[in-house]
Amino acid sequence: MMITTAGTYHKPVLLQECVDGLGIQPDGIYVDVTFGGGGHSKEILRRLGPKGRLFGFDQDADAEKNIIADDRFTFVRSNFRYLKNWMRYFEVERINGLLADLGVSSHHLDDATRGFSFRFDDAPLDMRMNKRAGKTAADVVNDYSEQRLADVFYLYGELKQARRIAASVVKVRGRQRIETTTQLIAAVEQHFPREREKKDMARLFQALRIEVNQEMQALKEMLMGAQELLAEGGRLSIITYHSLEDRIVKNIMRSGNTDGKVEQDFFGKLKSPLHIINNKVIVPTDEEMENNPRSRSAKLRVAEKVKSEE
Repeated sequence: MMITTAGTYHKPVLLQECVDGLGIQPDGIYVDVTFGGGGHSKEILRRLGPKGRLFGFDQDADAEKNIIADDRFTFVRSNFRYLKNWMRYFEVERINGLLADLGVSSHHLDDATRGFSFRFDDAPLDMRMNKRAGKTAADVVNDYSEQRLADVFYLYGELKQARRIAASVVKVRGRQRIETTTQLIAAVEQHFPREREKKDMARLFQALRIEVNQEMQALKEMLMGAQELLAEGGRLSIITYHSLEDRIVKNIMRSGNTDGKVEQDFFGKLKSPLHIINNKVIVPTDEEMENNPRSRSAKLRVAEKVKSEE
């Protein structure tokens, strides 16, 4: 069987650190919920024994080209929000660890036909991770109300000019439907100061991508499911890239819920099903950031399922 190498998809970020964080047990059951090019999965399999198992999730059809020919590996073409359902389907009650690399891959950013990046002229505004279903970025841009667009740009892109940007989009689409990256950029570029244009444009495209793929809600559902599935001593090893997803991950590792509300027992001891392994986030080395630009904003957090005191 011909296997496409991970390098043709993207370079795995914080490879050793992330897999080290899982504390691999040779006979354990692990899940890589962001399979992508298979780089992290291959390293997990390298450390697993003959009885170990690994499930790799990815909703993108392109990731199937990287499926690993190994009897211990099972590929699941699905959004990771359905983690619990699929583990039930495979009759897996407990897992020993879960890895997630939440950033958009360089494979997606470099594919002009997907519309994830503002670098390409006249690329279609798609941005769906799963090309088989769901609304596109063009649907969001053309069909959402002005207020709803402003909310998306502010909440997911943290753009201070969100209302003005949304107003410009609505004005332009009133004359002609906005279908391409070039049309969208032309509609909003007046609100982007030259010195911040690339950074703010990246935030605009990030906001649309998050909305199209419902990334924050999917992340919350996956993390809550993962927490329930973890065996005692099981690990979560999660790489984040922006403040929105990092806040959600930090909250669940600290409190056991995505809102970050910490409960206390009768004696004032904090109650959480998870224990944070690294209080200080792990970041890439200067060498990795130089060789893999995708890693520059990466943060790794690791937590362990608390063992019962009974």
